[in-house]
Amino acid sequence: MPGKDLGTKHTCFKCSTKFYDLRKPAPVCPKCGADQRESPALKAPPAERRSRAPARVPEPVPEVVEEVELEEEVDEPDEDEDVADDA
Repeated sequence: MPGKDLGTKHTCFKCSTKFYDLRKPAPVCPKCGADQRESPALKAPPAERRSRAPARVPEPVPEVVEEVELEEEVDEPDEDEDVADDA
């Protein structure tokens, strides 16, 4: 188990070495010497990427009213009349 005074555990962003910073002010990788404060994962994105475009308000969709054509009622002969005509 690691001791209590080893500081914060880091994984180097360049060489992937795992190490403790030993409570030093600058967490420097002991293998490659990379300062972990310069990690690209910790940097803020460029200003142009940070700003978002304002939310667009959707335009109201006009309601379309369809005209329904009424069909004229056609007088259809009853079934009883058809049977009577055939006989």
